[in-house]
Amino acid sequence: MTLPKIYVIFEIMKRIIFSLLLVIPLVLSCNTTNKADDPWAEAHKIVETMTKVSFPELSVNITDFGAVAGDPSKLSHEAINLAIASVSQRGGGTVNVPPGVFYTGPITLLSNVNLHLSEGSTLKFDPNPELYFPAVLTRWEGIDCYNTHPLIYAFGQTNIALTGKGTIDGSASNDNWWARGRRIERRPFHADPDDPNSAILEGSRLKLLAWGEGNAPMHKRVYTLTDGLRPQTINFYRCTTVLIEDITLLSSPFWVIHPLMCTDLTVRGVTVNNNGPNGDGCDPESCRNVLIENCVFNTGDDCIAIKSGRNNDGRKWAMPSENIVVRNCVMANGHGGVVIGSEISGGFRNLYVENCKMDSPNLDRVIRIKTSTARGGLIENIYVRNLEVGECREAVLRINLNYESNEPAQRGFIPEVRNVNLEGINCHKSKYGVWLYGLEDQVKIDRVTLKDCNFEGVSSGGNYAHGQLGSIVFDNCRINSKKVEFTNSLREGTFNDGFK
Repeated sequence: MTLPKIYVIFEIMKRIIFSLLLVIPLVLSCNTTNKADDPWAEAHKIVETMTKVSFPELSVNITDFGAVAGDPSKLSHEAINLAIASVSQRGGGTVNVPPGVFYTGPITLLSNVNLHLSEGSTLKFDPNPELYFPAVLTRWEGIDCYNTHPLIYAFGQTNIALTGKGTIDGSASNDNWWARGRRIERRPFHADPDDPNSAILEGSRLKLLAWGEGNAPMHKRVYTLTDGLRPQTINFYRCTTVLIEDITLLSSPFWVIHPLMCTDLTVRGVTVNNNGPNGDGCDPESCRNVLIENCVFNTGDDCIAIKSGRNNDGRKWAMPSENIVVRNCVMANGHGGVVIGSEISGGFRNLYVENCKMDSPNLDRVIRIKTSTARGGLIENIYVRNLEVGECREAVLRINLNYESNEPAQRGFIPEVRNVNLEGINCHKSKYGVWLYGLEDQVKIDRVTLKDCNFEGVSSGGNYAHGQLGSIVFDNCRINSKKVEFTNSLREGTFNDGFK
């Protein structure tokens, strides 16, 4: 009589377990669906789980190490670097820059140090190129090299910060760094300056492109004083747990903030005014977990440009940028407000942009993705909402898979852009609403959705598209007060239905 009871109980348990095995995948599936349906919860999670900087109470003043304010003949970088080294070696703390103008050369930040610029203080960098050599390991336009020491540099450090209400002035102008860039980076020159018939080589920028294209070994990619490319203002390379907060940045020789292969980076409350050539505001490259918030950008190039290496060097490292949150920022002049590319060969995923204001006749685009068949790379999961745009010169959204079509580089690396979502974007003046340029022979722009967007003052009367495109959806969108009745899954050819 006992065996049957045990058998019955066993059968009941089997059925319960089997039922649970059927239900659990459905529950997991529901959770996954909810996660995908609310990307902004993911953005919140990224920010909340980032490691934040923390410093011991130790605090020193750069004047205690010999820094002198107000005298351009007395540079303070040796004193500042000594103060940073001293604090780092003692376990970390804050190096204070008091009010006043401190003329300086290159600064190197070390682990567990907060370089704090007091309100009324300025670090004014001397533009003499000799101060910024020997070269250090960095990247320039996505290609690895040993180049001019950035104004503020860190390599392989952790728990570092630049904070305070002070100013970092790169001192760049058409009389120094910017003129040098135009003269040295792009000019042709002769192998033998005394022989005008000798073989013609290219300027230092084109030399760098040739190094990257030819996979030159790193020990040969070394610039000297005579041919060095312009330095970044801030270049943190392979650093973790980084904060840049409240400072004002002026007149950068090249890109202003260039975090490279960094993790857990916060840029908060920063003001960038830089109208020089290649004067990008903030360019996280191959970085993971980045928050950019409450910043003001007024630049001579892209305000924010996300990157992951150019061509061979980007593919070699295969380090995508990922998990970048941009919120509550203001953009004025610039080639683009928030940009992905063009040095994006390592790919990019997961961008969240919200609650920003953009407005300038010299702001070309609001959201821009630029890549090519020399770059390749997968770009996916772009979420943008609640932007107020007074005006931009060209388009609210521009995706271009044919950027720099004349670049001398190996082709055949197919870029792909998918899952781009814009919601609640209001723009009062532009030439186009959306500008899309796909490949001629295959669909590599797909799943682009605009929802509840209103574009007024569109001088072309509509949008522009070329090449093969996948799903392009307008959901409750208006151009010049007229609802855009257009949803497509086109797989070939240029289309004009709903586009101009």
